[in-house]
Amino acid sequence: MEYGSIEREIRIEATPEVVYEVVSRPEHLREWWPDEADLEPVPGGTGVITFGDPSAPDAKTESLTVVEADPPRRFSFRWVYDDGETAAPADSLLVTFDLIPSGTGTLLRFSESGFRERGWEAAVLEEAYRDHVKRWDHFLPRLVAHAARVVSAP
Repeated sequence: MEYGSIEREIRIEATPEVVYEVVSRPEHLREWWPDEADLEPVPGGTGVITFGDPSAPDAKTESLTVVEADPPRRFSFRWVYDDGETAAPADSLLVTFDLIPSGTGTLLRFSESGFRERGWEAAVLEEAYRDHVKRWDHFLPRLVAHAARVVSAP
C-alpha cells in the first residue's frame, strides 16, 4: 500500500450550494465532524477544530488553514501541522471537497493527501493513514446524513 492519499466519491441528495455550506461552515461542520469548529472559510483563513470536550484534557485540537474556497465547487484546507508552524505541502495534510452537480444532487469527490510528504517514519505513516481512513469512513456518511437534514429543514 502506498499511503499516498485517501479518496472517496459519495452521492448526496442536496445541491452543491447546500453541500458547500455543510463542508465549509463551522455551524455545519460541528454537526458531522468535530465537536467544535471555529474557522474563517475563506482562502488563507485559519481556525481550529476540536474532537471531544474542549475543556477535557484528552480533547484533540487541530489547527487548519483554508487553501481554496470556491463556492459551490471546491473547498480545501490543510491540517495536521505542528503548532506554531504555517501549513505547507511538506508539513501538513490537504483535504479537498470537490462538488459536482449530479441530477438533483451532488457528487462529492473527497481526498486527503500529503501523508508521504510529511516525512514520517514508515510505522507512523502507516498508522496515521489507517487512522484517517477509519475516521473518514465514519465521518463522511455523517456528512451525507447532515446534508439530508439541512435539505429537509423547514
